Amino acid sequence: MKRFLSSTLVLWSVLALGPVGYHSTNISGSSSTKAQAFQAVERLANSMYEVPTPDGAKTETSSIDIARYRLDASQSRFMVRAFAGGLLFFKGHDHFIAVRDFSGEAQLTPGATSPASLQMTIRADSLVETRDAFTEQQKQVINKELREIVLETAKYPEIIFKSTDVTGNLTGGQFEAKIGGDLTLHGVTHHIRIPAQVTLSGTTLRARGEFTVNRGDYNVKATSAVHGLVRVRDKLKFTFDIAAHQY
Repeated sequence: MKRFLSSTLVLWSVLALGPVGYHSTNISGSSSTKAQAFQAVERLANSMYEVPTPDGAKTETSSIDIARYRLDASQSRFMVRAFAGGLLFFKGHDHFIAVRDFSGEAQLTPGATSPASLQMTIRADSLVETRDAFTEQQKQVINKELREIVLETAKYPEIIFKSTDVTGNLTGGQFEAKIGGDLTLHGVTHHIRIPAQVTLSGTTLRARGEFTVNRGDYNVKATSAVHGLVRVRDKLKFTFDIAAHQY
C-alpha cells in the first residue's frame, strides 16, 4: 500500500511538472525548482501511511514472547511400568522402572495455548528397576538385561521425543494439553499423543500425566522366565511428573 501511494503521487508530480520530467530544462522553471517540488511530493507520499503506534501496542513484525523452560530430572519423577504376562503371570512381578537421566526444553506462550513445544532426550542406560519386591541382586540382573537385551543401549543410547503439535484448553492458569509428537525408541520412530496437565508457579513449570505404548511397535524384546510362561506384556505404561525451570 505504501509503494502504491508513493508511486501514484510521484506519477501525479511528473504529469504536473511536464512530460519531460523534473530534470527538463525545456519547460518553464529551473531544474532545481522542479527537483525540489518532486522531492516534496515524495516526502508527502512517504508520510501518508505513517500512523504512530500506541504505546505498548505490537506491530505486525513484533515477535511473540515465548517462555522457555529447561527440564530438571533431579526434581522430576518419570516411571515405566511393565506388566507381567504369560500363562503363569501370577508367578511374576510387574516391573517399575525409573527414568533417571533426561534433558530437554519446553516452550510456552504466556496466557495462551499456542505456540508451544516439547523436546526430551532420555539416556537409555539410565532406566533402572526400582521395585522392592526384587532383591538388590535381582535388580542388578534385571538392569543388565534391560540394557543389553531389551533396550540394547550400546546401539541405541538415546530415547527421543519431539513434539509436532500441542493443543488443549487453558483454564485458570492450568493447561490441559494434548502433546502430539514423534517418539524414537530402540531406533524406531512412531507418532504418539500424550495428555498432560501443565501448571505454572513462578518460574517453575510442572507437567503431569500418563500414556501407553506397545513395545512391539518399537521392536523391543520382552524378558521371560519359567521357559516363557512368565513374560512381560506388550503394553508399557509411562507416568510422569516433570519439573522445568524458566531460563
